[in-house]
Amino acid sequence: MKILVYILIAIGLGLIVFNATKLDLSDPFTGDSAVAAVGIMAAACAVLLMVILRMAQRLKTKNKE
Repeated sequence: MKILVYILIAIGLGLIVFNATKLDLSDPFTGDSAVAAVGIMAAACAVLLMVILRMAQRLKTKNKE
């Protein structure tokens, strides 16, 4: 599970970088740029959730000890 979380975080960060290259800052809410903005937000949420899950797993193991 630990490795899976790290892999998902890496994939999420990769998606953020990829979508950032597609983002047009002069007009961010039209066409492909809007899709890229939504993709960045979705990937950022996924990364945040994976970090929270990893922290919860660490706390769970510390409480067992």
